[in-house]
Amino acid sequence: MTRTRKILGWTFATLVLLLAVLVLIIVFFDWNRIKPPLNAKVSEELHRAFAINGNLAVIWQREPDEGGWRAWVPWPHVVAEDLSLGNPDWSKQPQMVTLKRVELRISPLALLAQRVVIPRIDLTEPNAQLQRLADGRANWTFKFDPKDPNAEPSNWVVDIGAIGFDKGHVTLDDQTLKTNLDVLIDPLGKPIPFSEIVGDKAAKTAQDKGGAPQDYAFGLKVGGQYHGQKLAGQGKIGGLLALQDASKPFPLQAQAKIGDTSVELAGTLTDPRNLGALDLRLKLAGASLGNLYPLTGVTLPDTPPYSTDGHLIAKLHEPGGAQFRYEQFNGKIGNSDIHGDLAFVASQPRPKLSGALLSNQLLFADLAPLIGADSNEKQKARGGDSKQPTDKVLPVEEFKTDRWRTMDADVEFTGKRIVHSEKLPFTDLYTHLKLNDGELSLEPLRFGVAGGNLDAQIRLNGRTEPLEGRAKLTARKFKLKELFPTFEPMKTSFGELNGDADISGRGNSVAKLLGGANGKLKMLINDGAISRELMELAGLNVGNYVVGKIFGDKEVKINCAAADFDIKTGLATTRLFVFDTENAIIYIDGTANMATEQLDLTITPESKGWRLISLRSPLYVRGKFIKPDAGVKAVPLMLRGAGMVALGVIAAPAAGLLALVAPSGGEPNQCAPLLEQMKAGKAPVTVKPTK
Repeated sequence: MTRTRKILGWTFATLVLLLAVLVLIIVFFDWNRIKPPLNAKVSEELHRAFAINGNLAVIWQREPDEGGWRAWVPWPHVVAEDLSLGNPDWSKQPQMVTLKRVELRISPLALLAQRVVIPRIDLTEPNAQLQRLADGRANWTFKFDPKDPNAEPSNWVVDIGAIGFDKGHVTLDDQTLKTNLDVLIDPLGKPIPFSEIVGDKAAKTAQDKGGAPQDYAFGLKVGGQYHGQKLAGQGKIGGLLALQDASKPFPLQAQAKIGDTSVELAGTLTDPRNLGALDLRLKLAGASLGNLYPLTGVTLPDTPPYSTDGHLIAKLHEPGGAQFRYEQFNGKIGNSDIHGDLAFVASQPRPKLSGALLSNQLLFADLAPLIGADSNEKQKARGGDSKQPTDKVLPVEEFKTDRWRTMDADVEFTGKRIVHSEKLPFTDLYTHLKLNDGELSLEPLRFGVAGGNLDAQIRLNGRTEPLEGRAKLTARKFKLKELFPTFEPMKTSFGELNGDADISGRGNSVAKLLGGANGKLKMLINDGAISRELMELAGLNVGNYVVGKIFGDKEVKINCAAADFDIKTGLATTRLFVFDTENAIIYIDGTANMATEQLDLTITPESKGWRLISLRSPLYVRGKFIKPDAGVKAVPLMLRGAGMVALGVIAAPAAGLLALVAPSGGEPNQCAPLLEQMKAGKAPVTVKPTK
């Protein structure tokens, strides 16, 4: 053997010996000796007290799952017992986290490439107490010393593949969210297959998306308060949270009651390291959609009790903000069905809600809460904090304009068929709602009514205090026989109702808006009939009295009814309000005060030709909208129409109302001759009744 070979042989033998000695030292080394400096170093970096209070050991084991020659390479398994992490100085609780045991394994070969690869960490009995103060300080936020800007970045990379855990306890005290939660995690004993909870179809869909969800392994119980509302719930989760494999679905299932809202969900979380995506079947139910605002931050209208069932997909790390889609949901609001798709994007400067909703059968009564027009009992049931006074008709419940600037919206709603009483012959509904930085618009808001259309454009500016609102309404071709389908004399009528309104005001409720409103209201009816029976059908007791006083119990044909109101600061004043019947011209003068909800009307009939009516004095209607009084004025009748024409009072409004005259069912509109006479300064031919 040459000298060179001997040197190489001894060198190799020495290296093997040194490696063997190193392995023996590592294998038999008492790792507890490094606990003091390790605890001190981690505490220094985190500015928190950290300690491994129990045993620290490294156990070398082969990994058969690696395959090939790698399966023969032993891996170090690090085991630490009784760990604790303290709280910051401001916390009254000494510990933030305690763990009975932590076990992790490290790939030795990856260390050669400056990578610390930890395929899995297992946590035994984790216990965490999370806190956040009202000023925003949170104990899960760590303070790190600033790094030297000139220092070279480390080439080492840490990869953690998955986190496994067993029973644990987590509490959350968050003063900023008014939330206190207590969560218990316990093993189920026997794993439950994912398909058993969500169904075979949903399980197959999840698998087709990239991975088979694991079984449910642990049960959850949660109690406390969320956003100031009582919370209680339970659920199931998987046992292994995959951090590196973003396609590995983590199963979730829960039922919870938050205040009056019930939540049920089942599905998966993927990419949990970044809270990447949720894919859940979500059921919601509660007293009002408006009550979801403190829970979700999504501005929704007040409604009757609701329930929905749909598919929630969330992508939490999109460039434009987290995206949530509630797809193909079905449900009920009150007694109306609801279906559709909604999307919510947490964009800047404000999040936005968009989508399309459909109701195949919409109860008109279910729309009342949108403007606070439901009863006090129903308002209380849905959490309303304002009560409608018993002597008020106009809704006093205030709009929640403080919520309007927290998000934007662009939502279409279609009600294919409206179910209503005979007094409200609405047939269908369509509206396009837009909310932009506190400005709410319904353009259009379109109802099908009695064979015609009611088109409205409504704008409410919630950025002002009080709210500014404007409504333009156009009523066209309301068929009288459909408005009053049970009134026999109207069944053969070709008459129609047409009207226009343009009203603006300021106020945070319907009552306040109308109480200070300005604008105009015009309405025209031709070829109808009137009687005490009709007033009873309409529920107008005062009208019943008035008609009875003028015409008795008989039915009377209406050639034309025309009304023109001028509205200033909530006071609607008649410019022209006249009924042209076969027997008489009926003039109505006076005011309707929407601020005080008071009527003050005078009704003056004038007989036509020699057909005399028995009434010799005008009538009055006075009092609250909700229950006005009617009676006979103690003054003789006057030739009201002739006097008004002589003064030129009715010529201008008559000319304005001619714009509403349109052919009716192919028949001439009987309002045209009356209005033309008034426009020309001529009163209809009348005869003063005998005394």
